[in-house]
Amino acid sequence: MITADNITSHEFIGLDTEIIESSNPQVIGLNGRIVNETKSMFTINTIKGMKQIAKSTNNWKFSIASKDVIVRGSSIAKRPFDRIGGKA
Repeated sequence: MITADNITSHEFIGLDTEIIESSNPQVIGLNGRIVNETKSMFTINTIKGMKQIAKSTNNWKFSIASKDVIVRGSSIAKRPFDRIGGKA
């Protein structure tokens, strides 16, 4: 079960997210559902279509159990297998 404490060691695909801070001001506020994840990118299904966004240059907001959780992109910029498998 995903909680605010263990979100970084779980799968992100299927979660809704929003960019709350970024080195690129044009993507702040972008939100949608994560449909794919690689080592350095999220693919997000937004109302304007699919967007590929770098993880490391953004801070991400996730809503878990009615709580907003902020995750630094640099802390999750790993292959999903490595992050989930505890090899982080």
